Amino acid sequence: MRAAGKILAQVKERLKAMVRPGISTHQIDTDVEAFILSQGAQSAFKGYRGFPATVCTSINEEVVHGIPSPTRKLRDGDIIGLDLGCIVDDYYADCAITLPVGRVPARTQELLDVTRESLDKAIVQCRVGNRLGDISHSVQAHCESHGFSVVRAFVGHGIGRALHEEPQVPNFGEPGRGIVLKAGMVLAIEPMVTMGSCEVRVLEDRWTAVTVDGSLAAHFEDTIAITASGPSVLTRTE
Repeated sequence: MRAAGKILAQVKERLKAMVRPGISTHQIDTDVEAFILSQGAQSAFKGYRGFPATVCTSINEEVVHGIPSPTRKLRDGDIIGLDLGCIVDDYYADCAITLPVGRVPARTQELLDVTRESLDKAIVQCRVGNRLGDISHSVQAHCESHGFSVVRAFVGHGIGRALHEEPQVPNFGEPGRGIVLKAGMVLAIEPMVTMGSCEVRVLEDRWTAVTVDGSLAAHFEDTIAITASGPSVLTRTE
């Protein structure tokens, strides 16, 4: 899983350099798939429950599971959530980042910053003896304190020899509740946060989830191993 996570960390750096006005979401997907295969890994998403691509490309009000398209090109002022996973020797890692395309308004950048910060705060809670609710509450408290809403229809998850394993990891909840965290657990924590209402709906493609009120949404995710010496983030270079 550490090997799979290292590949995804490299992909995130590629994405930061790649995302710009004019590029299509299909171009992004093609590049990422080629890189993952070049590293001797497999895409975790392509073919998963019929999903047709390697990367979920979710723009603006799209919360998660957007499908890449040759005709969907990024425009200055957009934000794009990029969610992907890979498999190495039958073990999975999963990650997501949301990036600005060109210049975005200050409140939009704040949405990205706060969502990313909430993930960092959740990671701090990934310690032996803490409870699952400590993770969930840290995300909710940080995002809501800045006037944003946490999506409740989708959650993080355990990960290992399957992409989605127990336990579910909500981005809302009460501290001190839920299962006790133990060394050896690996969690994919993924705050999904909106600028307006937390309500979402799925489009006719049966994949793309959008905010009901059309407000912008951000999504960040890392795969974190809980160890005796503290959290180990598998999907970051730093």
